[in-house]
Amino acid sequence: MELWLPMNSYEHQHRYKYTALYHALRDAIHAGTLVGGTRLPSTRELARQYDMSRGSVAQVYDMLLADGYVEAHRGRGTFVTGSFTTEKQAEQEAVIDLSPWGERVSRLDTQKVAESVHDQNQDVIDFHVHRMPADHFPEAEWKSALAAVHRSDWREQSGAAGDPELREAIASHLRWTRGIQADASQIVLFSGSMQGITLLAQLLIREGSSAILENPGYPGIAHAVSSCGGRIVPANVDSQGIIPQDWEAQTLFVTPTRQFPTGAVLGLDRRQALLAWASKRNAVIIEDDYDSEFRWGGRPIEPLKVLDREQRVIYVGSFTQTMIASFRLGYAVLPPSLVQPLLAAKALYEPVPPALLEQRALAKFMSRGGYLRHLRRLTRLYGERHAFFVQEMQCQLPEAFTMQPGDAGLHIYATWNGCPDSYISFKTVALEEGVRFRDAVRYQLIPGHPAACFGFAHLEKEEITEGIRRLRLAWEKSTFSFR
Repeated sequence: MELWLPMNSYEHQHRYKYTALYHALRDAIHAGTLVGGTRLPSTRELARQYDMSRGSVAQVYDMLLADGYVEAHRGRGTFVTGSFTTEKQAEQEAVIDLSPWGERVSRLDTQKVAESVHDQNQDVIDFHVHRMPADHFPEAEWKSALAAVHRSDWREQSGAAGDPELREAIASHLRWTRGIQADASQIVLFSGSMQGITLLAQLLIREGSSAILENPGYPGIAHAVSSCGGRIVPANVDSQGIIPQDWEAQTLFVTPTRQFPTGAVLGLDRRQALLAWASKRNAVIIEDDYDSEFRWGGRPIEPLKVLDREQRVIYVGSFTQTMIASFRLGYAVLPPSLVQPLLAAKALYEPVPPALLEQRALAKFMSRGGYLRHLRRLTRLYGERHAFFVQEMQCQLPEAFTMQPGDAGLHIYATWNGCPDSYISFKTVALEEGVRFRDAVRYQLIPGHPAACFGFAHLEKEEITEGIRRLRLAWEKSTFSFR
Protein backbone atom coordinates (compact mmCIF):
# COMPACT_ATOMS: atom_id res chain seq x y z
CA MET A 1 0.00 0.00 0.00
CA GLU A 2 1.31 3.42 -0.93
CA LEU A 3 2.25 5.90 1.80
CA TRP A 4 0.21 9.07 1.35
CA LEU A 5 1.85 12.34 2.31
CA PRO A 6 0.57 15.89 1.66
CA MET A 7 3.48 16.58 -0.67
CA ASN A 8 1.77 19.36 -2.61
CA SER A 9 1.60 21.52 0.52
CA TYR A 10 5.24 20.84 1.42
CA GLU A 11 6.52 21.47 -2.08
CA HIS A 12 5.01 24.97 -1.91
CA GLN A 13 6.95 25.62 1.31
CA HIS A 14 10.34 24.15 0.32
CA ARG A 15 12.55 24.83 -2.67
CA TYR A 16 13.77 21.28 -3.19
CA LYS A 17 11.69 18.13 -3.44
CA TYR A 18 13.89 16.11 -1.12
CA THR A 19 13.57 18.70 1.67
CA ALA A 20 9.80 18.69 1.17
CA LEU A 21 9.79 14.90 1.58
CA TYR A 22 12.01 15.11 4.67
CA HIS A 23 9.70 17.59 6.42
CA ALA A 24 6.56 15.67 5.39
CA LEU A 25 7.93 12.45 6.91
CA ARG A 26 9.26 14.17 10.03
CA ASP A 27 5.93 15.96 10.68
CA ALA A 28 4.03 12.70 10.13
CA ILE A 29 6.16 11.09 12.84
CA HIS A 30 5.63 14.05 15.18
CA ALA A 31 1.89 13.97 14.58
CA GLY A 32 1.67 10.26 15.33
CA THR A 33 0.53 9.40 11.81
CA LEU A 34 3.65 7.24 11.51
CA VAL A 35 3.96 5.50 14.87
CA GLY A 36 7.00 3.78 16.30
CA GLY A 37 7.74 0.49 14.54
CA THR A 38 6.12 1.47 11.24
CA ARG A 39 8.07 0.14 8.24
CA LEU A 40 8.64 2.87 5.66
CA PRO A 41 8.44 2.09 1.93
CA SER A 42 11.63 1.18 0.13
CA THR A 43 13.55 3.97 -1.56
CA ARG A 44 12.49 2.53 -4.94
CA GLU A 45 8.77 2.58 -4.00
CA LEU A 46 8.82 6.10 -2.56
CA ALA A 47 10.84 7.44 -5.51
CA ARG A 48 8.31 5.98 -7.95
CA GLN A 49 5.32 7.32 -5.99
CA TYR A 50 6.59 10.91 -5.73
CA ASP A 51 8.52 11.05 -9.01
CA MET A 52 11.94 11.43 -7.40
CA SER A 53 15.29 9.73 -7.86
CA ARG A 54 16.21 6.85 -5.53
CA GLY A 55 19.28 8.85 -4.52
CA SER A 56 17.13 11.76 -3.29
CA VAL A 57 14.92 9.44 -1.24
CA ALA A 58 17.99 7.68 0.18
CA GLN A 59 19.34 11.10 1.20
CA VAL A 60 16.05 11.85 3.01
CA TYR A 61 16.25 8.53 4.88
CA ASP A 62 19.84 9.29 5.86
CA MET A 63 18.76 12.69 7.24
CA LEU A 64 15.96 11.05 9.27
CA LEU A 65 18.40 8.42 10.50
CA ALA A 66 20.89 11.06 11.60
CA ASP A 67 18.17 12.94 13.49
CA GLY A 68 17.02 9.77 15.27
CA TYR A 69 13.61 9.53 13.63
CA VAL A 70 14.19 6.15 11.93
CA GLU A 71 16.27 3.01 12.29
CA ALA A 72 17.74 1.03 9.40
CA HIS A 73 17.95 -2.77 9.59
CA ARG A 74 19.94 -4.57 6.88
CA GLY A 75 17.74 -6.89 4.89
CA ARG A 76 14.57 -5.76 6.65
CA GLY A 77 14.11 -2.09 5.79
CA THR A 78 13.73 1.32 7.45
CA PHE A 79 11.48 1.71 10.50
CA VAL A 80 10.20 4.63 12.56
CA THR A 81 12.16 4.63 15.81
CA GLY A 82 10.19 2.74 18.43
CA SER A 83 11.63 4.69 21.34
CA PHE A 84 11.23 8.03 19.61
CA THR A 85 8.61 10.11 21.46
CA THR A 86 7.72 13.71 21.09
CA GLU A 87 4.70 15.74 22.00
CA LYS A 88 2.23 16.04 19.21
CA GLN A 89 2.45 19.42 17.62
CA ALA A 90 -0.24 21.67 18.93
CA GLU A 91 -2.91 22.21 16.30
CA GLN A 92 -5.11 25.23 16.33
CA GLU A 93 -8.54 23.75 15.82
CA ALA A 94 -11.01 25.95 14.05
CA VAL A 95 -13.95 27.14 16.11
CA ILE A 96 -16.95 26.14 14.00
CA ASP A 97 -20.07 28.18 14.48
CA LEU A 98 -23.25 26.16 14.84
CA SER A 99 -26.68 27.26 13.74
CA PRO A 100 -29.18 28.09 16.51
CA TRP A 101 -30.65 24.60 16.00
CA GLY A 102 -27.19 23.04 16.27
CA GLU A 103 -26.46 24.98 19.46
CA ARG A 104 -29.68 23.80 21.06
CA VAL A 105 -29.21 20.17 20.04
CA SER A 106 -25.63 20.10 21.34
CA ARG A 107 -26.85 21.17 24.79
CA LEU A 108 -29.50 18.45 25.04
CA ASP A 109 -28.89 15.63 27.48
CA THR A 110 -30.20 13.02 25.05
CA GLN A 111 -28.10 10.28 26.63
CA LYS A 112 -30.55 10.26 29.55
CA VAL A 113 -33.28 9.12 27.17
CA ALA A 114 -31.24 6.35 25.61
CA GLU A 115 -29.25 5.16 28.59
CA SER A 116 -28.53 1.46 28.74
CA VAL A 117 -30.07 -0.54 31.52
CA HIS A 118 -28.23 -3.77 30.88
CA ASP A 119 -26.05 -5.17 33.61
CA GLN A 120 -23.35 -7.82 33.55
CA ASN A 121 -24.49 -9.02 36.99
CA GLN A 122 -26.94 -11.81 36.17
CA ASP A 123 -28.28 -11.82 39.74
CA VAL A 124 -29.89 -8.39 39.36
CA ILE A 125 -33.69 -8.38 39.03
CA ASP A 126 -34.33 -5.53 36.63
CA PHE A 127 -37.75 -3.84 36.67
CA HIS A 128 -36.74 -1.40 33.94
CA VAL A 129 -38.95 -1.58 30.86
CA HIS A 130 -37.24 -3.84 28.33
CA ARG A 131 -37.92 -4.71 24.73
CA MET A 132 -39.95 -7.83 24.10
CA PRO A 133 -37.94 -11.01 24.86
CA ALA A 134 -36.98 -12.93 21.72
CA ASP A 135 -38.91 -16.05 22.75
CA HIS A 136 -42.15 -14.05 22.90
CA PHE A 137 -42.00 -13.40 19.16
CA PRO A 138 -43.38 -15.84 16.51
CA GLU A 139 -40.08 -16.23 14.71
CA ALA A 140 -41.29 -18.95 12.32
CA GLU A 141 -44.20 -16.82 11.07
CA TRP A 142 -41.92 -13.82 10.67
CA LYS A 143 -39.32 -15.81 8.72
CA SER A 144 -42.09 -17.11 6.48
CA ALA A 145 -43.19 -13.54 5.73
CA LEU A 146 -39.61 -12.49 5.03
CA ALA A 147 -39.09 -15.45 2.70
CA ALA A 148 -42.33 -14.72 0.81
CA VAL A 149 -41.27 -11.12 0.22
CA HIS A 150 -37.74 -12.12 -0.73
CA ARG A 151 -39.10 -14.31 -3.51
CA SER A 152 -41.02 -11.34 -4.92
CA ASP A 153 -39.77 -8.21 -6.66
CA TRP A 154 -39.39 -6.36 -3.34
CA ARG A 155 -36.49 -4.16 -4.49
CA GLU A 156 -38.81 -1.82 -6.37
CA GLN A 157 -38.31 1.50 -4.60
CA SER A 158 -41.07 3.46 -2.92
CA GLY A 159 -41.07 7.10 -1.87
CA ALA A 160 -40.28 8.76 1.44
CA ALA A 161 -43.71 7.84 2.84
CA GLY A 162 -42.67 4.18 3.05
CA ASP A 163 -43.91 0.95 1.54
CA PRO A 164 -47.45 1.33 0.11
CA GLU A 165 -48.46 -2.23 1.10
CA LEU A 166 -47.48 -1.64 4.71
CA ARG A 167 -49.32 1.69 4.83
CA GLU A 168 -52.43 -0.08 3.54
CA ALA A 169 -51.99 -2.80 6.19
CA ILE A 170 -51.61 -0.18 8.94
CA ALA A 171 -54.71 1.67 7.76
CA SER A 172 -56.69 -1.59 7.90
CA HIS A 173 -55.26 -2.42 11.34
CA LEU A 174 -56.21 1.01 12.72
CA ARG A 175 -59.75 0.76 11.36
CA TRP A 176 -60.18 -2.61 13.08
CA THR A 177 -58.40 -1.98 16.40
CA ARG A 178 -58.77 1.80 16.91
CA GLY A 179 -61.72 2.86 14.81
CA ILE A 180 -59.55 5.36 12.94
CA GLN A 181 -60.84 5.85 9.41
CA ALA A 182 -57.53 6.70 7.78
CA ASP A 183 -56.54 6.39 4.16
CA ALA A 184 -53.12 4.90 3.41
CA SER A 185 -52.18 8.15 1.67
CA GLN A 186 -52.36 9.90 5.08
CA ILE A 187 -49.85 7.50 6.68
CA VAL A 188 -46.10 8.17 6.71
CA LEU A 189 -43.58 5.65 8.06
CA PHE A 190 -40.53 6.54 10.16
CA SER A 191 -37.49 4.86 11.69
CA GLY A 192 -39.20 4.87 15.08
CA SER A 193 -41.94 7.16 16.34
CA MET A 194 -39.43 9.69 17.76
CA GLN A 195 -38.17 10.47 14.28
CA GLY A 196 -41.72 11.34 13.32
CA ILE A 197 -42.32 13.41 16.45
CA THR A 198 -39.06 15.32 15.91
CA LEU A 199 -39.90 16.08 12.28
CA LEU A 200 -43.37 17.21 13.27
CA ALA A 201 -41.87 19.53 15.88
CA GLN A 202 -39.60 21.03 13.24
CA LEU A 203 -42.56 21.59 10.94
CA LEU A 204 -44.99 23.00 13.48
CA ILE A 205 -43.04 24.86 16.17
CA ARG A 206 -41.71 28.32 15.48
CA GLU A 207 -38.71 29.54 17.44
CA GLY A 208 -39.89 31.11 20.67
CA SER A 209 -43.44 29.77 20.40
CA SER A 210 -45.09 27.73 23.14
CA ALA A 211 -45.70 23.98 23.05
CA ILE A 212 -47.77 22.17 25.69
CA LEU A 213 -46.21 19.01 27.16
CA GLU A 214 -47.56 16.72 29.87
CA ASN A 215 -45.79 16.80 33.24
CA PRO A 216 -44.60 14.14 33.83
CA GLY A 217 -44.02 13.08 30.26
CA TYR A 218 -41.59 11.48 27.83
CA PRO A 219 -38.30 13.45 27.80
CA GLY A 220 -37.64 12.73 24.13
CA ILE A 221 -40.57 14.96 23.20
CA ALA A 222 -39.17 17.76 25.36
CA HIS A 223 -35.84 17.40 23.54
CA ALA A 224 -37.58 17.63 20.16
CA VAL A 225 -39.39 20.84 21.18
CA SER A 226 -36.28 22.40 22.73
CA SER A 227 -34.19 21.66 19.64
CA CYS A 228 -36.66 23.69 17.57
CA GLY A 229 -36.40 26.65 19.92
CA GLY A 230 -39.88 26.08 21.29
CA ARG A 231 -40.87 27.17 24.79
CA ILE A 232 -42.06 24.20 26.83
CA VAL A 233 -45.20 24.82 28.87
CA PRO A 234 -45.75 21.98 31.39
CA ALA A 235 -49.36 20.80 31.72
CA ASN A 236 -50.41 19.20 34.99
CA VAL A 237 -51.48 15.55 35.04
CA ASP A 238 -53.69 13.85 37.62
CA SER A 239 -55.19 10.37 37.97
CA GLN A 240 -57.37 11.06 34.91
CA GLY A 241 -54.61 12.36 32.65
CA ILE A 242 -53.82 15.84 31.40
CA ILE A 243 -55.89 18.68 32.88
CA PRO A 244 -57.19 20.84 30.01
CA GLN A 245 -56.67 24.60 30.17
CA ASP A 246 -56.99 27.49 27.78
CA TRP A 247 -53.29 27.51 26.92
CA GLU A 248 -51.89 30.28 24.74
CA ALA A 249 -50.21 27.90 22.32
CA GLN A 250 -50.79 26.15 19.00
CA THR A 251 -49.13 22.79 19.62
CA LEU A 252 -49.99 20.10 22.17
CA PHE A 253 -48.27 16.73 22.69
CA VAL A 254 -50.46 14.31 24.61
CA THR A 255 -50.76 10.59 25.46
CA PRO A 256 -54.53 10.24 26.06
CA THR A 257 -54.94 6.47 25.64
CA ARG A 258 -52.38 5.73 28.33
CA GLN A 259 -50.62 8.76 29.79
CA PHE A 260 -46.88 8.37 29.87
CA PRO A 261 -45.63 7.49 32.42
CA THR A 262 -48.57 7.43 34.88
CA GLY A 263 -50.84 5.18 32.79
CA ALA A 264 -53.90 7.41 33.37
CA VAL A 265 -56.65 7.14 30.76
CA LEU A 266 -58.05 10.45 29.56
CA GLY A 267 -61.84 10.54 29.87
CA LEU A 268 -64.15 11.47 27.04
CA ASP A 269 -65.01 14.88 28.54
CA ARG A 270 -61.35 15.89 28.70
CA ARG A 271 -60.72 14.63 25.19
CA GLN A 272 -63.55 16.78 23.91
CA ALA A 273 -62.17 19.73 25.92
CA LEU A 274 -58.78 19.34 24.21
CA LEU A 275 -60.41 19.31 20.79
CA ALA A 276 -62.45 22.41 21.66
CA TRP A 277 -59.26 24.16 22.78
CA ALA A 278 -57.51 23.21 19.53
CA SER A 279 -60.41 24.59 17.51
CA LYS A 280 -60.46 27.84 19.47
CA ARG A 281 -56.68 28.35 19.25
CA ASN A 282 -56.26 27.00 15.70
CA ALA A 283 -53.87 24.47 17.27
CA VAL A 284 -52.51 21.04 16.33
CA ILE A 285 -52.55 18.05 18.70
CA ILE A 286 -49.94 15.29 18.38
CA GLU A 287 -51.48 12.15 19.90
CA ASP A 288 -48.76 9.66 20.90
CA ASP A 289 -50.20 6.14 21.25
CA TYR A 290 -46.99 4.41 22.30
CA ASP A 291 -47.98 1.05 23.87
CA SER A 292 -51.74 0.65 24.16
CA GLU A 293 -51.67 -2.38 21.83
CA PHE A 294 -51.55 -4.33 25.09
CA ARG A 295 -54.91 -3.95 26.83
CA TRP A 296 -56.29 -6.41 29.37
CA GLY A 297 -59.05 -4.52 31.11
CA GLY A 298 -61.50 -1.68 30.80
CA ARG A 299 -63.34 -0.41 27.76
CA PRO A 300 -61.03 1.37 25.33
CA ILE A 301 -61.99 4.99 24.73
CA GLU A 302 -61.80 6.35 21.21
CA PRO A 303 -58.50 7.96 20.25
CA LEU A 304 -58.57 11.70 19.81
CA LYS A 305 -58.11 11.06 16.10
CA VAL A 306 -61.52 9.33 15.96
CA LEU A 307 -63.22 12.32 17.63
CA ASP A 308 -61.41 14.87 15.48
CA ARG A 309 -63.79 16.56 13.04
CA GLU A 310 -61.51 19.39 11.93
CA GLN A 311 -58.34 17.45 10.99
CA ARG A 312 -56.33 18.93 13.87
CA VAL A 313 -55.02 15.67 15.37
CA ILE A 314 -51.89 13.82 14.27
CA TYR A 315 -51.94 10.21 15.46
CA VAL A 316 -48.50 8.67 16.10
CA GLY A 317 -48.05 4.92 16.59
CA SER A 318 -45.15 2.51 16.88
CA PHE A 319 -44.15 -1.14 16.39
CA THR A 320 -41.22 -0.80 18.79
CA GLN A 321 -42.83 -2.75 21.65
CA THR A 322 -44.42 -5.47 19.51
CA MET A 323 -41.64 -6.46 17.11
CA ILE A 324 -38.13 -7.90 17.53
CA ALA A 325 -35.51 -5.67 19.16
CA SER A 326 -33.69 -4.79 15.93
CA PHE A 327 -36.91 -3.64 14.24
CA ARG A 328 -37.66 0.07 14.63
CA LEU A 329 -40.66 1.45 12.85
CA GLY A 330 -43.14 4.18 13.69
CA TYR A 331 -45.86 5.92 11.73
CA ALA A 332 -48.11 8.96 11.76
CA VAL A 333 -51.65 9.44 10.51
CA LEU A 334 -51.72 13.00 9.22
CA PRO A 335 -54.34 15.56 8.29
CA PRO A 336 -54.31 15.72 4.46
CA SER A 337 -52.89 19.26 4.49
CA LEU A 338 -49.77 18.10 6.37
CA VAL A 339 -48.88 15.08 4.22
CA GLN A 340 -46.89 16.94 1.56
CA PRO A 341 -44.93 19.21 3.97
CA LEU A 342 -43.97 16.25 6.16
CA LEU A 343 -42.94 14.14 3.18
CA ALA A 344 -40.78 16.98 1.91
CA ALA A 345 -39.09 17.22 5.32
CA LYS A 346 -38.61 13.46 5.62
CA ALA A 347 -37.18 13.23 2.12
CA LEU A 348 -34.30 15.46 3.24
CA TYR A 349 -33.28 12.75 5.70
CA GLU A 350 -34.55 9.59 3.99
CA PRO A 351 -35.53 10.02 0.33
CA VAL A 352 -35.67 6.22 0.11
CA PRO A 353 -37.30 4.28 2.97
CA PRO A 354 -34.86 2.12 4.95
CA ALA A 355 -35.31 -1.62 5.58
CA LEU A 356 -37.73 -2.03 2.68
CA LEU A 357 -37.57 -5.83 2.90
CA GLU A 358 -38.66 -5.70 6.55
CA GLN A 359 -41.40 -3.16 5.79
CA ARG A 360 -42.92 -5.42 3.15
CA ALA A 361 -42.51 -8.47 5.36
CA LEU A 362 -44.46 -6.68 8.11
CA ALA A 363 -47.19 -5.90 5.58
CA LYS A 364 -47.33 -9.60 4.73
CA PHE A 365 -47.27 -10.56 8.42
CA MET A 366 -50.21 -8.23 9.11
CA SER A 367 -52.27 -9.18 6.05
CA ARG A 368 -51.96 -12.89 6.92
CA GLY A 369 -53.31 -12.21 10.42
CA GLY A 370 -50.03 -13.14 12.11
CA TYR A 371 -49.57 -9.75 13.74
CA LEU A 372 -53.00 -9.78 15.42
CA ARG A 373 -52.47 -13.36 16.63
CA HIS A 374 -49.12 -12.27 18.02
CA LEU A 375 -50.73 -9.35 19.86
CA ARG A 376 -53.43 -11.58 21.35
CA ARG A 377 -50.82 -14.02 22.69
CA LEU A 378 -48.76 -11.21 24.21
CA THR A 379 -51.84 -9.55 25.68
CA ARG A 380 -52.82 -12.75 27.50
CA LEU A 381 -49.27 -13.33 28.74
CA TYR A 382 -48.57 -9.74 29.82
CA GLY A 383 -52.04 -9.37 31.33
CA GLU A 384 -51.30 -12.30 33.63
CA ARG A 385 -47.94 -10.84 34.61
CA HIS A 386 -49.47 -7.42 35.20
CA ALA A 387 -52.08 -8.87 37.56
CA PHE A 388 -49.46 -10.99 39.31
CA PHE A 389 -47.13 -8.02 39.84
CA VAL A 390 -49.93 -5.86 41.27
CA GLN A 391 -51.04 -8.66 43.59
CA GLU A 392 -47.50 -9.31 44.87
CA MET A 393 -46.78 -5.63 45.44
CA GLN A 394 -50.04 -5.09 47.31
CA CYS A 395 -49.36 -8.16 49.42
CA GLN A 396 -45.68 -7.67 50.19
CA LEU A 397 -45.03 -3.94 49.90
CA PRO A 398 -48.23 -1.93 50.42
CA GLU A 399 -46.56 0.67 52.65
CA ALA A 400 -43.92 1.87 50.18
CA PHE A 401 -45.80 2.77 47.00
CA THR A 402 -49.23 3.78 45.79
CA MET A 403 -49.62 2.12 42.42
CA GLN A 404 -51.59 3.27 39.42
CA PRO A 405 -51.90 -0.09 37.65
CA GLY A 406 -54.11 0.95 34.73
CA ASP A 407 -55.56 -1.51 32.24
CA ALA A 408 -52.91 -1.52 29.49
CA GLY A 409 -49.21 -1.05 28.78
CA LEU A 410 -45.93 -2.60 29.83
CA HIS A 411 -45.09 -0.73 33.03
CA ILE A 412 -46.75 0.40 36.24
CA TYR A 413 -46.34 3.87 37.69
CA ALA A 414 -46.10 4.07 41.47
CA THR A 415 -45.76 7.13 43.71
CA TRP A 416 -43.56 6.90 46.81
CA ASN A 417 -45.41 7.12 50.11
CA GLY A 418 -42.50 8.53 52.07
CA CYS A 419 -40.30 11.61 51.96
CA PRO A 420 -37.73 12.29 49.20
CA ASP A 421 -34.77 11.41 51.44
CA SER A 422 -36.25 8.05 52.35
CA TYR A 423 -36.82 7.33 48.64
CA ILE A 424 -33.16 7.98 47.86
CA SER A 425 -32.17 5.66 50.70
CA PHE A 426 -34.59 3.00 49.44
CA LYS A 427 -33.19 3.13 45.90
CA THR A 428 -29.63 2.75 47.19
CA VAL A 429 -30.45 -0.21 49.44
CA ALA A 430 -32.56 -1.84 46.68
CA LEU A 431 -29.59 -1.80 44.33
CA GLU A 432 -27.45 -3.34 47.07
CA GLU A 433 -30.06 -6.09 47.36
CA GLY A 434 -29.80 -6.72 43.62
CA VAL A 435 -32.98 -5.14 42.28
CA ARG A 436 -33.48 -2.12 40.04
CA PHE A 437 -36.36 0.01 38.82
CA ARG A 438 -36.69 3.23 36.88
CA ASP A 439 -36.76 6.48 38.80
CA ALA A 440 -39.64 8.54 37.37
CA VAL A 441 -37.85 11.81 38.17
CA ARG A 442 -36.44 11.64 34.63
CA TYR A 443 -39.95 12.24 33.30
CA GLN A 444 -40.69 15.34 35.39
CA LEU A 445 -40.47 18.71 33.63
CA ILE A 446 -40.89 20.34 37.04
CA PRO A 447 -39.48 18.59 40.14
CA GLY A 448 -42.21 16.72 41.97
CA HIS A 449 -42.83 13.95 44.46
CA PRO A 450 -40.73 10.77 44.06
CA ALA A 451 -42.19 8.01 41.91
CA ALA A 452 -41.03 4.89 40.13
CA CYS A 453 -41.84 2.90 36.99
CA PHE A 454 -41.84 -0.89 37.17
CA GLY A 455 -41.60 -2.97 34.01
CA PHE A 456 -42.90 -6.52 34.36
CA ALA A 457 -43.58 -7.97 30.89
CA HIS A 458 -40.07 -9.36 30.37
CA LEU A 459 -39.93 -11.13 33.75
CA GLU A 460 -41.13 -14.61 34.69
CA LYS A 461 -43.42 -14.87 37.72
CA GLU A 462 -40.59 -16.36 39.78
CA GLU A 463 -38.41 -13.36 38.95
CA ILE A 464 -41.21 -10.95 39.87
CA THR A 465 -41.67 -12.68 43.21
CA GLU A 466 -37.94 -12.62 43.96
CA GLY A 467 -37.61 -9.00 42.88
CA ILE A 468 -40.45 -7.86 45.15
CA ARG A 469 -38.99 -9.90 48.01
CA ARG A 470 -35.76 -7.94 47.60
CA LEU A 471 -37.70 -4.68 47.44
CA ARG A 472 -39.31 -5.63 50.73
CA LEU A 473 -35.91 -6.22 52.30
CA ALA A 474 -34.73 -2.85 50.98
CA TRP A 475 -37.84 -1.19 52.44
CA GLU A 476 -37.26 -2.71 55.87
CA LYS A 477 -33.57 -1.79 55.92
CA SER A 478 -34.07 1.77 54.65
CA THR A 479 -37.03 2.36 56.99
CA PHE A 480 -34.96 1.17 59.95
CA SER A 481 -32.20 3.65 59.05
CA PHE A 482 -34.72 6.53 59.20
CA ARG A 483 -36.04 5.66 62.66
